[in-house]
Amino acid sequence: MYNLPYFKEKDNDKIIAFMKENAFAIITGSGEQFPVASQIPLEVVVEEDGKIILSGHLMKNTDHHKAFVKNDNVLIIFTGPHCYVSASWYNNPQSASTWNYITVHAKGKIIFTDDKGTYEAIKSVTNKYEGTATVAAFHTMSEAYISQMLKAIVGFNIVVEKIDHVFKLSQNKSSSEQLNIMEQLTKRGDENSRLIAEEMEKINATNKG
Repeated sequence: MYNLPYFKEKDNDKIIAFMKENAFAIITGSGEQFPVASQIPLEVVVEEDGKIILSGHLMKNTDHHKAFVKNDNVLIIFTGPHCYVSASWYNNPQSASTWNYITVHAKGKIIFTDDKGTYEAIKSVTNKYEGTATVAAFHTMSEAYISQMLKAIVGFNIVVEKIDHVFKLSQNKSSSEQLNIMEQLTKRGDENSRLIAEEMEKINATNKG
């Protein structure tokens, strides 16, 4: 990971909030020949003692499931907005352009659940995104259908042991350059540029406060 002190977020609550807002994350592990990965919606729960638990479910007998069974050490990547930043926006344009982005890497061990845990994992994610008042709500599914799903799906929990992160938002640039970068990103107008500009503005507001 790109580890420089000025690209670090000091507020742990903001890091957790980012993980929750970008919970369709990539889980990676070690396969027989190549690394394996799958992108999965996760529940991010912080317990009273500060322990972070990630939970979800995945298809059985895939390359990643088989790899995680053999080696339970996993890396989970939470990705957010990102965009190109042109050196033409700097006070000295004769320097390297760059890319602003936010990402969090969580490391831990994946623990697979029994059928009851898998049932609860499916129910939880369905209730979260579908709600309970639609025709596709979890409680509308037949027990026969759910039992069939449980044969092909397994739930899991990951106890996070370490978190690394990068909030790369031009913190190494002067105030005037940061203001110009935000202005140019806003003018560009695409969603990623707009979101990065908003994140840069939050940092500026915090620093001023």
